[in-house]
Amino acid sequence: MFAKTLTRRLALSLATVAALSTSAWAQSDAAPVAVEQAWARASVPGQQATGAFMRLTAKEPLQLVGVETPAAAVAEVHEMKMEGDVMRMRAIASLDLPQGVAVELKPGGYHLMLQQLKSPLLKDTQVPITLVFKNAKGVLSRLSLQVPVQAMAPKGGAMPTGHGMHGHQH
Repeated sequence: MFAKTLTRRLALSLATVAALSTSAWAQSDAAPVAVEQAWARASVPGQQATGAFMRLTAKEPLQLVGVETPAAAVAEVHEMKMEGDVMRMRAIASLDLPQGVAVELKPGGYHLMLQQLKSPLLKDTQVPITLVFKNAKGVLSRLSLQVPVQAMAPKGGAMPTGHGMHGHQH
């Protein structure tokens, strides 16, 4: 009887440890990044693209290497910058996120570009966006967000400046 009880307790303990390990592993996939003031610009029927913006602060040196969303066929990390007298926008392979430094994704600078929208992003709804990061060892992690859709930046949020991020290297 004692052996049977001990075996049951041991099996229960092992099951608990396995469950806790699985839970911790699932949570460890989330990138160590704080996200503030996230928002996506509302779109209208027929509009094929829009942007998403936020402030990212990494708890360790990371690179933002991708973006995924079911709302668009194409989602990319973009930058806008002046080249001579012309403002140019282009996709970039990665965006450096130095440890503890807030990096702004904002209109007129770095941002997430959602293209070939599957349907309009309506004001006062949310759009699921997953950010993909790579750490110094090359390990990928993902951070899934529900981003509010708004007509304009939230108060105190990232506003267009047209200057991008001065002094930021990638």
